[in-house]
Amino acid sequence: MIVVASKNGDVGIRQAMGILKAGGSAIDAVEAGIHMVEENPDDHSVGYGGLPNILGEVELDASIMDGKELTAGAVGAIKGYVHPISIARKVMEQLPHVFLVGEGAERFAAEMGFHKVNLLSEYSAMTWKNRLLEFMPDDVLRSLKSQIKLRAWVIQTMNPEKVNGTVNFIAQDSQGNICTGVSTSGWFAKYPGRLGDSPVIGAGNYADNRYGAAACTGMGEMAIRASTARSVVLYLKMGLSLEEAGRQAMQDLNDLGGHYLDDMNIIAVDSEGTPAGFSNAEGSSYVYMTDVMNNPVEVKRTHVPTRLVWGS
Repeated sequence: MIVVASKNGDVGIRQAMGILKAGGSAIDAVEAGIHMVEENPDDHSVGYGGLPNILGEVELDASIMDGKELTAGAVGAIKGYVHPISIARKVMEQLPHVFLVGEGAERFAAEMGFHKVNLLSEYSAMTWKNRLLEFMPDDVLRSLKSQIKLRAWVIQTMNPEKVNGTVNFIAQDSQGNICTGVSTSGWFAKYPGRLGDSPVIGAGNYADNRYGAAACTGMGEMAIRASTARSVVLYLKMGLSLEEAGRQAMQDLNDLGGHYLDDMNIIAVDSEGTPAGFSNAEGSSYVYMTDVMNNPVEVKRTHVPTRLVWGS
């Protein structure tokens, strides 16, 4: 049994492993681990306290995939619900659909008994205000919601050095079943309604018991265009080792054109439960924990340089 997570998943990885040790499923473990991160007010990449979009609204995305049945659930651009990972699981288990967004996702969350909360923490609200005041006068900031044109402000304020993060979890239980989960508040100051890779099955999340699983963080637009999570699993299916599969999925990003290419990070496991991580940033790390370990370990991801471009 094993749980692998992005570095910020450290706060929930013990909880996830405890569920596996008690005989729980990989799905239960992934949901529980991500829950802890979504509730963490010191983490500004997910859930409560996540950094808002250009209008100062916190929009959350999440997805979950069961590697046994290849079933999945996802929600995007959802407001007012602190645990999008749990709503995504309900989509997977209660609907014939895979993906709900916006008002429809919020309506479904209410139907499933989830309660609305204010996701905008004092820190996030102040960060939003102070950051945007670097680019626009106060009167423009106060009137943003009534403005028709936001594109130019989004391009100005988005900075790859200040882009927000994501939490990834992968778990393999005692039955060999694998589950992946991803949750995020997306890019800080993003255009309203923007979806990255986190809720997109095949881009930010993919699991298949027969071969392995992968999940991504970073510039989600890149993972969507290259189907990065699915690519790792497909390369495993083709017979590549986990190290080779991750490296190849990263190198595929060099085939992307366009004006915006930035960071990408992957965590992965193969069907034997071997963990791995990959990144185009030196020094990036992830965490994992097996059932024979008392505490998780932090491990450097394999560095795979890729082409970086920002702006025209």
